[in-house]
Amino acid sequence: MSLSAFDMFRYAVFAVSLFSASVALGSWVVRTRRINPFSRTAQTIRKLTDPVLAPLEGWLLRRGNNPQHAGWWLLGITVVGGIVLITVVQWLVTEVGVMAQSSASGPRGILRLVVSYAGRLLLVAIIARVIGSWFGVGRFNRWMKPAYVLTDWIVLPLRRVIPPIGMIDITPIVAWFLIMVLRGWLLALL
Repeated sequence: MSLSAFDMFRYAVFAVSLFSASVALGSWVVRTRRINPFSRTAQTIRKLTDPVLAPLEGWLLRRGNNPQHAGWWLLGITVVGGIVLITVVQWLVTEVGVMAQSSASGPRGILRLVVSYAGRLLLVAIIARVIGSWFGVGRFNRWMKPAYVLTDWIVLPLRRVIPPIGMIDITPIVAWFLIMVLRGWLLALL
């Protein structure tokens, strides 16, 4: 059984998470005096964990947090960061495969890929627009302008036709479904 590069990457992320868990546990054991902090074992644990935790302790201290929690912060950052990193790498590998397959099928495949990506971009822009409206971030925020520029062509005409239901504006939902239908229709034509 041979391991793929992605499997080896996942095992490496898991190993880093195990390392950070052992650093956090070792720091906790010494700090809470589960073992004698002056023993040879505690000194060895501190020699191994302090170089890893010192930068994080300083970072926590500068932000007004308790530096004694640095071990658990390290564990949380490595676990969450590892999950995000694995997800992003897996997505990138999949997308590179899709791009390679599309380019191998000629101009028609590339056009299908462009239509698919454009549809995805519009759907993400609608989601950003909706979530931004929940937090009161509107059209004139510099981070939200691209979402509005990309989606105004479909949302504004729908808003003139579809009235809000109470306080809820359903035009982004309708625009979402219309983009999905349009994207599917264009992909079926290609």
